[in-house]
Amino acid sequence: MTIAMRTAPLLETERTILRAHALDDFDAYARLWADPIICRFIGGKARTREESWMRFLRHAGLWSLVGYGYWAIEDKATGNFIGEAGFHDMKRDIKPSLEGIPEAGWVLAPEAHGKGIASEVVARMVDWADGTFDGARTVCIIDPENAPSLKVARLAGYVEMLRTTYHGEPTILLERLCQAK
Repeated sequence: MTIAMRTAPLLETERTILRAHALDDFDAYARLWADPIICRFIGGKARTREESWMRFLRHAGLWSLVGYGYWAIEDKATGNFIGEAGFHDMKRDIKPSLEGIPEAGWVLAPEAHGKGIASEVVARMVDWADGTFDGARTVCIIDPENAPSLKVARLAGYVEMLRTTYHGEPTILLERLCQAK
């Protein structure tokens, strides 16, 4: 899998724009990751502003080093930052190893929940993956209690591979084979 991207390409859905993160997004980004409801299935605790900054910086690094990463999600109607989604390689300490396999993830601000936006965004990003990853597979890990994200993953074509643990907590590993275009 050879990828030449060095910055996030601009993608659109009916209601969103997926674009590179910008410094102007950071305050909304830090608020998102400080929300304990958002973090309950992603690490289990709200992030400090400093921790959010470190997460924020990795987005540019992923695109420049591995050729894929996360997009900021912008609401077309308001221009507001409402979340992020994409693929990463986090070198996680998990069995089986996910190293070198694009791992999908997504998070949306509470005001975007329950509207089908996550499904719309994830469908668009896996469509991009189909044209970029040349038939490779992508994976995602989801807390078994996170029913909304499991639904989004399944709608996008992810199927359960196995159940494992990550940082001592149960998690479901799902995979999707990219459709070569």
